[in-house]
Amino acid sequence: MTTLSESFWPLQADGTLLDSTCGDALRAAAAAKPNGIALIEGNADRSARRRWTYSELLGDSERTARALLNQFEPGDHIAVWSGNCPEWVILQFGIALSGMVLVTVNPAYQPAELKYVLGQSRSVGVFYQTSFRGNPMSASIAEVAGELPELRQRICLDDFSTFVARGDTNTKLPDVNPGDPVMIQYTSGTTGFPKGAHLHHYGITNNARLTAIRRGAGDGTVDICAMPLFHTGGCVAGVLGTVQTQGTLVLLPEFDPNLFLDLIEQERGEYTLAVPTMLVALLEAYAANPRDLSSMRVVVSGGATVPIDLVKRIEAEMGVSFAILFGQTETSPVITMIKLDDSPKDKSESLGTALPHTEVKIIDPESGDTLPIGETGEMCTRGYLVMTDYFENEEATAKTIDSEGWLHTGDLCRMDERGYCYVEGRLKDMIIRGGENIYPRELEERLFDHPAVAEVAVVGIPDERWGEQVSAFLRFNEGEQLSAAELHDYMREHLAPHKTPKLWIKVDTFPLTASGKIQKFKLADMFKEGDLKPNLD
Repeated sequence: MTTLSESFWPLQADGTLLDSTCGDALRAAAAAKPNGIALIEGNADRSARRRWTYSELLGDSERTARALLNQFEPGDHIAVWSGNCPEWVILQFGIALSGMVLVTVNPAYQPAELKYVLGQSRSVGVFYQTSFRGNPMSASIAEVAGELPELRQRICLDDFSTFVARGDTNTKLPDVNPGDPVMIQYTSGTTGFPKGAHLHHYGITNNARLTAIRRGAGDGTVDICAMPLFHTGGCVAGVLGTVQTQGTLVLLPEFDPNLFLDLIEQERGEYTLAVPTMLVALLEAYAANPRDLSSMRVVVSGGATVPIDLVKRIEAEMGVSFAILFGQTETSPVITMIKLDDSPKDKSESLGTALPHTEVKIIDPESGDTLPIGETGEMCTRGYLVMTDYFENEEATAKTIDSEGWLHTGDLCRMDERGYCYVEGRLKDMIIRGGENIYPRELEERLFDHPAVAEVAVVGIPDERWGEQVSAFLRFNEGEQLSAAELHDYMREHLAPHKTPKLWIKVDTFPLTASGKIQKFKLADMFKEGDLKPNLD
């Protein structure tokens, strides 16, 4: 076992990096296993589930690529605004095969958020669902399209088969290189505006494959995927990890614990990636209505550390091995991951060690010096997995990737002598609620826009079910006050549901630093101690 003298994990060259593209990955799987089941539409009606072999998935993806080339050019940015569905996966590969760039869009976005992402990404086309969980997506697209001069085509997924049929079968697909851009994935920024992480084929294909290998994937593994495809957890770790191990992806339209358990039983699921919130819901649903989970082998979680008691429950009640991974969109996405034979303590307390071909160090945020073992500082990583840049945002890119190629994650971590990493907090005050990253400043700026609000601080409060709960501490202007319901409705007009604060606390004053900045950690401590409580009816 490696014994480190400082908080630096050098590159480990175990495992091979492939000069591959997303199209190469699908073609290799189709050549090796043409009749193997690649994709299953995991809806509740078992008899109506659509299925694709690898040969069929490649054929549909190539037809989609040719149809795209009839309307667009290689290098164009094509957005997908939809919940999980097989057409999303086919578009993912079709866009990659056509040499275009996929822009992923959260289906919970409201018009202002949608307009920003489509505009900032310079998307020339968008594929969209008519609605998702009550979000009127067709209406939102129609509302913002006139303000997006570069957006030339809007294609509803209800018409997807018609779109594909218009493709010219004689159209030659372009040569695509591993270093070419393939995705722009938006990650919320502390300025209140999301940043578009520009990812390349080489990074996401290799990261997905190495992650799948570490969690024990092999030929024919059945993966139950409830992670949203607009996240790297879905479209990279899920889709590309499964394809490169020639497994079967069972795709849930959205997370539903009972459907999830049914699919494990009916499709003989062996692996899943789920955030802690999902895992708690699965255990509750299983206790209420047990299923045959004997096929399950591995459960992987990310987005937050998992309490040791939950790790033990998952392994005992589901009869699986458990692993946690850690990363971010900008790193394609996985940096570190637990090994399946690690101890329960390591599985619950640590983030594991770096994946192969990945360097990790913990630095002093002020000096940039690598820290001694056990000291807390900022985690940095370097290697094939690092994004190209933030799309058309040189300032943010320069702040994130230094001149030596190190990506500064903004996460406060420490490393032990074995190279295992432990998260201690964040340089930025990001909140992780149910695996979703939420940046307070975006919410604070929106609340500041309300004429009744004088000051506000949005803080993550520990929550047993969600990991963290979004809490807003507010001081109102004299003579003004809003109810929790009014504040909720105001935020929901502008932002996705998961960003809306759950806890509303009115305060008369804020704890401040000497320079007048609000001390958020003191607000969190006062809430934990009961000195502050939700008090807006």
